Amino acid sequence: MRRRTLGTLSALALTGLLAACGGEGDTGAGSGGAEEPLTFGTEGTYAPFSYHDEQTDELVGYDIDVAEAVGEELGREVEFSENTWDALMAGMEAGRYDGVANQVSITPEREAEYAFSTPYTVSTGVVVTRAGDTSITSLADVAGKTSAQSATSNWAQTATDAGAQVEAVEGFAQAATLLKQGRVDVTINDNLAVLEYLKTTGDTGIEIAAETPDTTQQAFVFPKEDTELAQQVSDALESLRADGTLAEISQKWFGEDVSGPAAG
Repeated sequence: MRRRTLGTLSALALTGLLAACGGEGDTGAGSGGAEEPLTFGTEGTYAPFSYHDEQTDELVGYDIDVAEAVGEELGREVEFSENTWDALMAGMEAGRYDGVANQVSITPEREAEYAFSTPYTVSTGVVVTRAGDTSITSLADVAGKTSAQSATSNWAQTATDAGAQVEAVEGFAQAATLLKQGRVDVTINDNLAVLEYLKTTGDTGIEIAAETPDTTQQAFVFPKEDTELAQQVSDALESLRADGTLAEISQKWFGEDVSGPAAG
């Protein structure tokens, strides 16, 4: 897939200046020339969605692959500009990049401020148990159980609301360890985090036993007025969904299709 690194930005700017000063033989994008790069802001520190490979330092991840596939579908180069999560939207609004590719969840509040593409990730909450534990088949079954959760996460509240006693842990890996040791009964988390853990570790000591009603959709986000680009990206995503590209990228990172309405 085609990608220009940030190191080429100055060269691109120079090319643009030369084109502006060119003669009658020069052609721009509007007259059949190459499309301008499609640029995305991303964190670069959010594995497995957008992060740097430890061996090569290359920017990689699920969101990176999907963005590059969209660029390929649209016939445009793709560039990434890294920023902190808190500054990603501000960078977009300042015109530093066209949109944001960073697992941005679609919410009514954000839809009032920004334009979203069609979702390319659908995540659900899941209840995780020790492998072979058949006592839990729904969220209601965690009542009276002990659930390992990060104390400040929304999943701790989900467990509490379902009637579980919460034991605080520092992260999912610790929760999985306590589960396998029999010190807790369940843990509740986002299916993306669980699938990525299972894919990367090969841990067969735990399994997904049930889903919660929680569902979140993630998409590319653009300035509110840029509905045309949002629609172009949406059309590209639908083509990539239809030809199986999104499912293939999902399998690569999660071992399961998390890209569409039937994902998870």
